[in-house]
Amino acid sequence: MAKQKHDAHFYELAKRGAEARLRDIIDEAKLLIDLFPHMSDSFDPDELPVSFILAKGRDRTEARADGARKPWTAAQRQSVSARMKKYWATKRMDAKP
Repeated sequence: MAKQKHDAHFYELAKRGAEARLRDIIDEAKLLIDLFPHMSDSFDPDELPVSFILAKGRDRTEARADGARKPWTAAQRQSVSARMKKYWATKRMDAKP
């Protein structure tokens, strides 16, 4: 009899953990939609299963896991260069007594 009570306790803990994890996943999905509002109309959440959405995201993550980045364009490099020159010039001016 003690084992059944023990198993029931673990079952309740597992159930609470699963509910908390599901809330986290839902909150993360809402955050992503807030960050990328143009994507909110790209699919109907009632038609796509959660496993499909998660698997699709996982594949994209694994593809970029090697750390490969898209090379910057000349305009992007120039923009960063100008921004950093301005940043360091401000730092030098603030450091002078």
